[in-house]
Amino acid sequence: MAETEKNLCDYLHVHDQIIADVNAQMPKEEVLFDLSELFKVFGDSTRIRILYCLFVSEMCVCDIATLLNMTQSAISHQLSVLKRNKLVKSRREGKTVFYSLADSHVRAMLDQGVEHVTEE
Repeated sequence: MAETEKNLCDYLHVHDQIIADVNAQMPKEEVLFDLSELFKVFGDSTRIRILYCLFVSEMCVCDIATLLNMTQSAISHQLSVLKRNKLVKSRREGKTVFYSLADSHVRAMLDQGVEHVTEE
């Protein structure tokens, strides 16, 4: 680090009230960590595609695999990641397990993301 960068705060006034206000509103470290882990889940396009499938309809692994032209094993793995992160839920009907979005927050998060990336 350059000497000027290192001593920059020595020459500027620190705004104690701003720092106090931000600290008061900053989530706890555990919450920030969990949020970071959640956003990592959205870092995989296959998982995003699965979530978009589930926007339209509750589906089983076979249906999703067929729609996305992937193996059932690959879809099952991604669904387990999504379920572990509380983004999808499942229900059993006989031998078939159907998956759906866990709640409306999942749709809202993706809708906001799409809105952000398509802004001009």
